[in-house]
Amino acid sequence: MENIKHFNSFAEFYPYYISEHSNSTCRRLHFIGTTLVIFILAMTLAKGAWLLLLAVPLAGYSFAWVGHFFFEKNRPATFQHPLYSLFGDFVMYRDMILGRVAF
Repeated sequence: MENIKHFNSFAEFYPYYISEHSNSTCRRLHFIGTTLVIFILAMTLAKGAWLLLLAVPLAGYSFAWVGHFFFEKNRPATFQHPLYSLFGDFVMYRDMILGRVAF
């Protein structure tokens, strides 16, 4: 059984999250998936096509999980910390755009 890390706050979790994304291909795949999620959400709101929401988890997780399983060679943090991981993905996305995290 895997040892589950416990975090008291997102600020405490985020450095761990970033350490789980050391592979640039993994980060790029996350970026693509998050971009697709944002696009799908925007299209859903613009068109009122609520069924598009079904594509959100597929777009977000498929790219991220390919990055983790095939390039990073680790288990996604989502499995143990789903909410913090969701926040972490959007913060890392912002940090990549701002140049704080490398592409």
